[in-house]
Amino acid sequence: MSGAPAGGPAVGVLALQGDVREHVAALTRCGVRAVAVRRPEELAEVDALVVPGGESTTIGKLAAEFGLLEPVRDRIKTGMPVYGSCAGMIMLATQVLDGRPDQPTFGGIEMAVRRNAFGRQVNSFETSVELAGLGQVPAVFIRAPWVEKVGEGVRVLGRVAGRIVAVRQGNLLATAFHPELTGDLRIHRLFVDLVRATVTPTEE
Repeated sequence: MSGAPAGGPAVGVLALQGDVREHVAALTRCGVRAVAVRRPEELAEVDALVVPGGESTTIGKLAAEFGLLEPVRDRIKTGMPVYGSCAGMIMLATQVLDGRPDQPTFGGIEMAVRRNAFGRQVNSFETSVELAGLGQVPAVFIRAPWVEKVGEGVRVLGRVAGRIVAVRQGNLLATAFHPELTGDLRIHRLFVDLVRATVTPTEE
């Protein structure tokens, strides 16, 4: 893996489905080099990864087809920072309560999530979420999951109507909502700060 590029770390956005351009734009505004990741060789060139929203079963299937499933799992095990939004949260879960029996995920966060827990597309909504350390953050929920239980190593960062919608475990961060659609950069900045604290640039 390459070290951080000049000016800061390289953050990949998994570009198989979802709001890829919006995440790239938000990360760029946070001062890092953001690049689309579709193949293992592209994953090897980044220091961290964002897994955007979309459809979790499709993302899992495409990740396997593109040869990314095991490389991402391996990078997570060795400490790569990853942020997942909406379907990305599902992809980081160790248990999907209502997923397909053969549904692959990256895992990493000790949590059980429920897909489409807030309802289908017609039940999408916007609200604000009180996030630990960030205050009230605008949030867009689209066919969003929620977290039903977490392991001892997981920190709950935010809830909506009593349901867990934001968590962190070590270098892994996940939200049930889409901050990339609001223009508020605080969650992306939180992740970028995590990445910068984790990545040690390689000396040229």
